[in-house]
Amino acid sequence: MAPAALLSTAIVPMARAECRQSHQRLRAPRMAINSAALAPPSLRNVFIARNLTCGLPAGCARGRGLRLVVLAAKRSVGDLGEVELKGKKVLVRADLNVPLDADLNITDDTRVRAAVPTLKYLTDNGAKVLLTSHLGRPKEGPEDKFRLNPVVPRLSELLGLSVTKVDDCIGSTVEQAAAAMADGSVLLLDNVRFYKEETKNDPSFSEKLAANADLYVNDAFGTAHRAHSSTEGVTKYLSPCVAGFLLQKELDYLDGAVSNPNRPFCAIVGGSKVSTKITVIESLLSKVDKIILGGGMVFTFYKARGMSVGDSLVEEDKLDLARDLEKKAADAGVEFILPTDVCIANKFAADADSQNVQADAIPDGWMGLDVGTESIDLIKKALSDCKTVVWNGPMGVFEFEKFAKGTTAVAEYLAELTAGGCTTIIGGGDSVAAVEQAGLGTKMSHISTGGGASLELLEGKVLPGVAALDES
Repeated sequence: MAPAALLSTAIVPMARAECRQSHQRLRAPRMAINSAALAPPSLRNVFIARNLTCGLPAGCARGRGLRLVVLAAKRSVGDLGEVELKGKKVLVRADLNVPLDADLNITDDTRVRAAVPTLKYLTDNGAKVLLTSHLGRPKEGPEDKFRLNPVVPRLSELLGLSVTKVDDCIGSTVEQAAAAMADGSVLLLDNVRFYKEETKNDPSFSEKLAANADLYVNDAFGTAHRAHSSTEGVTKYLSPCVAGFLLQKELDYLDGAVSNPNRPFCAIVGGSKVSTKITVIESLLSKVDKIILGGGMVFTFYKARGMSVGDSLVEEDKLDLARDLEKKAADAGVEFILPTDVCIANKFAADADSQNVQADAIPDGWMGLDVGTESIDLIKKALSDCKTVVWNGPMGVFEFEKFAKGTTAVAEYLAELTAGGCTTIIGGGDSVAAVEQAGLGTKMSHISTGGGASLELLEGKVLPGVAALDES
């Protein structure tokens, strides 16, 4: 589904270098938001709504041929000033789905901190903020363990004001609390997923959710790939509907830096199964200069090459796909890098016996759980001249300390590259957890807050929560 309004549409036959230059000309000027600063009112996001490749002309690299590029601009909360915000009730969809321990204490407040710039901007401009989010996966209505109560103290501390909370997200309770709000205050609504209608994008529920607000801000990138009531449905009942600073920043990095990167541009794709990363690999092959694979998926590629993989994880039904992806990389002139050695184990356990072997020498009864020492050097060499790197998925079973060396080494080297001016983007999921585990989150250019949303944006898909926002 393309956005309602289009800036421009062009069908352009192009070779690899021409594709890059033409693509840069087609894109409107953009700027990334520094996570430590608020976006200026002039900020605009320009995102690629569709990348369709078809009918490749002779001499045009596969995946880099006829491309339909659709550009659209979205409004940002930074476009709204005190005149538009003071005294107005603003429904803000944030992602406050924080991890909690057994005592319901927050164990990682990253998502709470990420929501602060937008909330601070709104309250500083006199808005009355109705803040909504989901937490966990409640099955049958309200459950105490899924209430947003644990967020209140930390959010109040970060905002420097007393956040009020109600135990519902619709109805008279919310209406009464909203009516009593002062300018520049925050009212936290309870878990929007206590209602099944939320994930069904039920129009009646969407209208009730929007009933107490004047306008809408979506700052929940992690759920922007879902057409839910709080991310898409409410936009039919509120105006304006704009992007928050976090959502804007995610789009600027994951779409902007990836679609129009400084080169050389390398993608690192890890994880256990190639089947979960097929689309993102195929999409990235049309954009990158190099691609590095790691994690359990590499053993499917090894077996597709005719190598013995012992008891390593292999998707037998994806061997032809692995061969096809390697061929696509070669046809596109993309350097395709697989580990040359692996760290193997005699069982899948933290205390397993381990040894380092060449990738073509894995004995029966052993399984690969990490990249090897030689491969770490290979990966560093491949990354050394890169100006843009996007990383999605760990190099091994980083949850086990013995098999976290490859993932940690990549994280540490990316931190070094960032300090040298390289743009490093950690594209959600386990790779974020691995970077945070290594204590290097602040050393990267951008850490994405979205798992599935990050993948879908890297795959070139339209995010419903973004498409529903107002055009600038």
